[in-house]
Amino acid sequence: MKNLFFASLILFAFSTVAKAQQLKSPEGKFVMEFSLQNDGTPTYNLKYKNKEVVKTSKLGLELKDDKKSLLNDFTVVDTKTSTFDETWKPVWGEVDHIRNHYNELAVTLNQKGTDRQIIIRFRLFEDGLGFRYEFPTQKNLTYFVIKEERSQFAMTGDHTAFWIPGDYDTQEYDYTKSKLSEIRGLSQKAYTANVSQRSFSPTGVQTSLMLKTADGIYINLHEAALINYSCMHLNLDDKNMVFESWLTPDAKGDKGYMQAPSHSPWRTIMVSDDAKDILASKMTLNLNDPSKIDDTSWIKPVKYVGVWWEMITGKSSWSYTNDFPTVQLGVSDFSKAKPSGTHGANNANVKKYIDFAAANGFDAVLVEGWNEGWEDWFGHSKDYVFDFLTPYPDFDVKGLHEYAKSKNIKIIMHHETSGSVRNYERHMDAAYKFMKDNGYDAVKSGYVGDILPRGENHYDQWIVNHYQYAIEKAAEYKIMVNAHEAVRPTGICRTYPNLIGNEAARGTEYQAFGGSKPNHVTVLPFTRLIGGPMDYTPGIFEMDISKMNPENKSHVNSTICNQLALYVTMYSPLQMAADTPENYNRFPDAFQFIKDVAVDWSESKYIEAEPGDFITVARKAKGTNNWFIGNVNGETPRTSNIDFSFLEKGKKYTATIYADAKDAHYKTNPQAYTIKKIAVTNKSKLSQFSAPGGGYAISVIETK
Repeated sequence: MKNLFFASLILFAFSTVAKAQQLKSPEGKFVMEFSLQNDGTPTYNLKYKNKEVVKTSKLGLELKDDKKSLLNDFTVVDTKTSTFDETWKPVWGEVDHIRNHYNELAVTLNQKGTDRQIIIRFRLFEDGLGFRYEFPTQKNLTYFVIKEERSQFAMTGDHTAFWIPGDYDTQEYDYTKSKLSEIRGLSQKAYTANVSQRSFSPTGVQTSLMLKTADGIYINLHEAALINYSCMHLNLDDKNMVFESWLTPDAKGDKGYMQAPSHSPWRTIMVSDDAKDILASKMTLNLNDPSKIDDTSWIKPVKYVGVWWEMITGKSSWSYTNDFPTVQLGVSDFSKAKPSGTHGANNANVKKYIDFAAANGFDAVLVEGWNEGWEDWFGHSKDYVFDFLTPYPDFDVKGLHEYAKSKNIKIIMHHETSGSVRNYERHMDAAYKFMKDNGYDAVKSGYVGDILPRGENHYDQWIVNHYQYAIEKAAEYKIMVNAHEAVRPTGICRTYPNLIGNEAARGTEYQAFGGSKPNHVTVLPFTRLIGGPMDYTPGIFEMDISKMNPENKSHVNSTICNQLALYVTMYSPLQMAADTPENYNRFPDAFQFIKDVAVDWSESKYIEAEPGDFITVARKAKGTNNWFIGNVNGETPRTSNIDFSFLEKGKKYTATIYADAKDAHYKTNPQAYTIKKIAVTNKSKLSQFSAPGGGYAISVIETK
C-alpha cells in the first residue's frame, strides 16, 4: 500500500511537470507558464511583476494538405532549462556593449497518432519573452507546407494601440492610435487612403505593434530573426481581444515551405511599466545570431547628402530624357533622345553635392537616377528591368569617382530593382563588382512596384529569402546595404552588420507626397525601430515644398528643431542630411548641429518617452566625452525637464541648445528657432519648451 502511494505521487508529479512548466526571468520580474490543455494543445501565459499581461494563449501550426496539423494531441516528452549570460560588442549601435541574459525553457512535444515532434523554445529576459518553433530531423516530418501559424497573444483588455493596417506590400502608413475594439472600423479607412491596394484584412495589423493598457503597462509585439520564413502580421479577434499570427502568403496563397531541421523566427513580447524601457531594449538583437562576418573593419557608419530630395519634390527628375530610347531607338542609343533638362544626376550637379559634402565634413553622396532605364520605367513600362551598369550620357562614372576621391568623399550607389528580383539576382555579381571597381562601398536598393515575375507579396517567404541573399552577397564584396521597400527589420543587422540601414516605414519622402502626421516620429521608435535602424532621411529645413517645385503643394509637418532632433531620436548609423545645399546655406547656424552630431554611440539614455506624444534621448558619441540630446514632440506644446546627471562627474561642458521659438508651430511657423550656449555639469538641470510638431537638439561638448 505504501509503495502504491509513492508510485501514485510520482505519477502525479510527472503529470504536473508534463503539463505545466514555469520559467522565471533572471531577476524574477517575469514569469511564463507553459502547459498543455486537455486535448494536448500547447499554451503559455505571461506575468509581469505578478500581473498577467498575456492570458493563456494557444500555440501551433496549421499544415496544408495534411490530415493532421501541428495544433493538438501533443504530449510532453522532454523539458530542458538553462541560463545564458554574455556581453557582446556591436559593430555599430546605440551602445558599445550589450548584455544578453536570459533563462530558457525548451519543451519537446510528441504528437499522438503521427509520432511527429516539435520543440517550443522560450527565452525569458528582464525586458520580455521570445519563443519559436523548432522542427528537428525526424522520419515523419521532413517536408511540409504551412497553411497558417496559430500563435496567439491573448490581451487582458481593450488596450490602446499604435498600429498600421496588415498590408502585405508596404509599411508606408501613418500610425493610427485607437482602442483595439476600434481597429475594425478604422482599418479599412487607413488602408484605402494609402498607395497600396493589395490583400488586406479588416482586423489585421503589422508588427512591431505598440500597446498600452489602462493601468499604464506598455506591451510590444514583434518578431526577431526573420530568415527563410514568411513575415508575421497579427489578426485580432476583437470580441475576445486575442491576436493571432497571420503569415504573409506567396503568389499561390501558401504561407511557408519548410524542410526539417528548421525553425521559425522568434515571436517577441516586450513589457514594461515605463515606456523608456521599450525603447532601450536590445532583446530583438539578442535573439539573433552573432555576426557571421569575421572582418567587419570595412563596415562604417555614414553621414551623407544626396541628389534625392530635389527628385522627391519634383524639382528634378530621375530620367535623362522623356523619350523611350531603350524601346524606340535601341538599347544605349541616346543619340536621338532629347534631354529632359531636369535630370538630377548630371556631372555638374553631382559635383556640387560632392563639394558641399567635403566642405561640411560629410562622408558620402547618394546619387539616384544615374543609370539608363528610368524613362522606360516611369513612362513606358512598369515591367522594365535595369542592368545596374550603364550610366546616362551625362553621368561620368570614372570622372566623378576620381573627383569624389580627390575630396575624400564616397559616392553611394543606387539600385532600383523595379520589383524584378530575379533580374537583380542575375546582375548582382556584375553590379557589385562594378561598384568595387569604381569606389562604391554602399548601395541603396529599392523594390518599388509589384514583385516580378509572378506577383509575390513584398513580405512572403520567397522575397524575404531574396532580401537575405542580397545582404549576404553584398557581404562577399564588402558592400554595405540600405534596403528600401524591403521587409521590416527583425534584428538581422546583428548577424549581418553590413545591413547598415532600412526604410520599411513611412519616411521623410511622404512629407513631399502630402505630409505625415506631426507625431509620426514620436511613434516610429516604438514600432519600426524595434527591429533595427531606419534610413528616415531627416534634416529638411524648407517646409513649403512649393518653393522647391511650384506644382507640389505639400508641407513638411515639422519644425526645423524637430528635424535636428531626429538625428538623435531616430537611431541609425546611416544618417542623411536630406535637404538641398541651397536650403542649408540659408540656415547655417541650425545646420551646424547636423555637421556636429555623431552617427555612432557608446551610451544612450532615454530621458522621457510616451508613444505618440514625446521622446527625449541623450547619446554619447563613441570615442569622445561629448553628448547629443534630441527631443521630438507631438501636437501638444510642452516643457520637458532634463537632468544632466549622466555627464561625467567633475567635468565641465558647453551645451549649445537649438530650440523652438515661443511662437514656433509645425504648420504656421516651422522655421522659428533660437540658439543659445550654457555651461553645464552633471549637477545641472534644464527646462526646455517644445512647440507643436517641434522639439529641440542639444550638443554637449566637453570643455577642455
